[in-house]
Amino acid sequence: MKWRKLGKIFDPTEHKLPNDCLEFAQSPQALVLKDRVRVYFSTRRRDEVGKYLSHVAYVDFTRNMGEILDVCEHTVIELGELGAFDEHGIFPMHVFDDGDRVLGFTTGWNRKASVSADSSIGLAVSTDGGRTFQKHGTGPVMTASLHEPFLIADSFVMSIGGIYYMWYIFGTRWKSFSETDPPDRVYKIACATSTDAINWQRNATQIIADCIGDDECQALPTVFSRDDVYHMYFCFRPCHGFREKGRNSYRLGYAYSQDLISWTRDDSKGGIDLSQDGWDSQMQCYPHVFACDDRIYMLYNGNEFGKFGFGLAELV
Repeated sequence: MKWRKLGKIFDPTEHKLPNDCLEFAQSPQALVLKDRVRVYFSTRRRDEVGKYLSHVAYVDFTRNMGEILDVCEHTVIELGELGAFDEHGIFPMHVFDDGDRVLGFTTGWNRKASVSADSSIGLAVSTDGGRTFQKHGTGPVMTASLHEPFLIADSFVMSIGGIYYMWYIFGTRWKSFSETDPPDRVYKIACATSTDAINWQRNATQIIADCIGDDECQALPTVFSRDDVYHMYFCFRPCHGFREKGRNSYRLGYAYSQDLISWTRDDSKGGIDLSQDGWDSQMQCYPHVFACDDRIYMLYNGNEFGKFGFGLAELV
């Protein structure tokens, strides 16, 4: 694999965003339309007590990703009601073209008392080409279970041979490192299958090997097929100290498979790394790979978890 970086292509601070959001454009996810590429992202605003709420917005690009056509100013999907799994935010939302409808697989999160947050995966449906989404019920389609006890999140969905495949993450534990710092979480990538995109079968099995120890956190898998091989990009970091700039920040990982079951990890073959300076010189995270007009692109966030936008690379 070899990627050619095309630079940062969207900065949320330069545009008017819906729901009074001012910063962050996290986890960009593409929907290829006939005349444009719509990129959804999670942005933020402060609530009445100064805490963040995460909302979904989108920006439309030309199909060659060279020009911004439009930035939405309307609510794409409502946050959850009081006590719901998505009461405090949706981050991220993966969009999937399913023929006459667009499916949105949301990661809804809500605040907790003893730890910072919990999350589950919800389903929403758009019948207006992805402009707005309506939820398939108030609750999630995948949430914590006996062997996946925390933090179900970060779904990526493909349809292969009439079966929906979902790659996602599940939390394995929370860890306290000091009496003053909040607990940190550990999460791993797994896979589930479904025939209707609503009821999912999963086996709570980590499918991507750790490379920095069992405290490694793996996030936001994205999968595509090329040359009869399936390729996965994701991001990873240690569970502690990641908010500090430097070596503990997110990096991009890479794995490949021929059967969607057994994955071989080899980050050295990923073909993309930190820049020497600039917007992605300290961190790379939240990758999303998509194809458009015989070209394969990767959207991703850089420094500060995407606070100032996202960039683009092309597979060469």
